[in-house]
Amino acid sequence: MKKVVSVILVLALAVGMLAFSGCGEEKTKLHVYNWGVNIADGSDDYIDVIAEFEEAYPEIDVIYDTYESNEALYTRLAQGGVSYDVIIPSDYMIARMIREDMLLPLNFDNIPNYELVDDTFKNQSYDPDNMYSVPYTWGTVGVIYNTKYVDEADIGGWDLLWNDKYAGKIVMINNSRDAFAIAEAVLGYSLNTEDPAELEAAADLLREQTPILQSYQMDDMYNLMENEEAWIAPYYAGDAMLMMDSNPDLAFYLPEEETFNVFIDAMCIPASAEHKEEAELFINFLTSPEISGGNMDYIGYGTPVSAAKEFMDPEMANNPVAYPDSETLARGEAFVALSDDATALMDNLFNEVKAGLN
Repeated sequence: MKKVVSVILVLALAVGMLAFSGCGEEKTKLHVYNWGVNIADGSDDYIDVIAEFEEAYPEIDVIYDTYESNEALYTRLAQGGVSYDVIIPSDYMIARMIREDMLLPLNFDNIPNYELVDDTFKNQSYDPDNMYSVPYTWGTVGVIYNTKYVDEADIGGWDLLWNDKYAGKIVMINNSRDAFAIAEAVLGYSLNTEDPAELEAAADLLREQTPILQSYQMDDMYNLMENEEAWIAPYYAGDAMLMMDSNPDLAFYLPEEETFNVFIDAMCIPASAEHKEEAELFINFLTSPEISGGNMDYIGYGTPVSAAKEFMDPEMANNPVAYPDSETLARGEAFVALSDDATALMDNLFNEVKAGLN
């Protein structure tokens, strides 16, 4: 699935450069905060997105940092003392940040490529008026497993994560929202329940899992699964694609009869941003079909810009892990922002569950 993408910078990019071409001026430092392993960086002959952007806009240097979860992103911004210009949270976290005045409205005059975003990804409940976000990727949460060690008869549902046959080889996702969603799906609840009794029941189910868990992980999931130190884990489809590319014995599935999360990650500008116009140029750049196509080829997630598929490896553009069919997606459920009380209860319960594992 590796593909070298040759990016031809179009006239619109060249025109945009003129506004930032002052000779001898100090470069603008554009601070970007993104999920780990969530942008093509030039490795394995893929496009280097940031290098391409800096070539297109030579007066801008991108300072790039990563986080492991929406909750980690929120905590860092809420605590203050940091200034990022572009962040890429998930749908429900965007809704929370809008509610708490943590995001700036976008000037779409600087983001003309937004017109290329598929209508399916616009007017979403997390940003109904399309004021604060531009979709970056979309995907699902399912189960990644090692076909060398896991019996095919055992796969198909979330229950694989509670199968004591694989005790010590199961790794659980280390954030409260995703972990609780899996337990809620098993119990037949909405992934957006705020019922305290249902949240307590989900926590109890997670407690039942802890005796057979190896650990809770996020980005370290890569090494554990690729090196076969762990055999089973729930994780995001795009990351699963990267792991499967490194270890062909890995496979991925979405539960056949249970709900799973379908999400959108979108580019936003925090209220504390110091370089809003440059941030909008970066967002526009990542939304161009050429860049989005080359980028998605590497990170394995779905592109919200259908025109980008023309610039992708056909194998990736048609891969059912990245692009499940409509019948499969109908079983999915998007997260919404929970109330502060429900979020606090879930986080506290999750910490108690993990303390039991330790």
